[in-house]
Amino acid sequence: MKKILIRFLTAIIGVSCVGCTKDKSDMGLDVSQMKSICELATIECYYHNVAKYKDDDVEGILWWKKDRNFWMEYSGVVTVGIDISQIDIDVHDESVTITIPPAEILGVKVDETSLTEDSFVIAENSAKVEAEHQTEAFKDAQNDMEKEAKNNSTLLSSAQQRAQKLLTDYIDNIGKQTGKEYTITWKYIDNSENSNTE
Repeated sequence: MKKILIRFLTAIIGVSCVGCTKDKSDMGLDVSQMKSICELATIECYYHNVAKYKDDDVEGILWWKKDRNFWMEYSGVVTVGIDISQIDIDVHDESVTITIPPAEILGVKVDETSLTEDSFVIAENSAKVEAEHQTEAFKDAQNDMEKEAKNNSTLLSSAQQRAQKLLTDYIDNIGKQTGKEYTITWKYIDNSENSNTE
């Protein structure tokens, strides 16, 4: 009786273990997962900067007018990455064509916790600085941060290369698991340049 019970339990365990293994032919490239990889491939760049605010002749009369002049020290984060809505991925057998846009600024945020009373330095003999002037300087700081990041071609290039590397690694790993060798063709939206990698 014990032998029959042991054989029966062994057979059940064997059948259940066979059901646990995933058939490699079922595995393949998942386009939605590839787009999610691009979404995760963002780069966060931390900035620390000083913004200058100057408004001429705002107080006083005739020749005794004062300028409003102050500086604001701040920190912020610029998020750079690929707009996933513009990515097109075409998988045909072992050929993968990925159309990818250039990296762009996805978000700009001044760290409000970096703005303290000590962050603002008002020039000697400056006209009075009100909250609305500080708010305007804050908006200008965000715009300056975004402009500086947009002009940073190295940062934008790094973000695009990061997305491409993560996608290439994903495709290569799926290929290794399934025993396929995928060929990747990159198409760039901004300049229709093509390059192949394997």
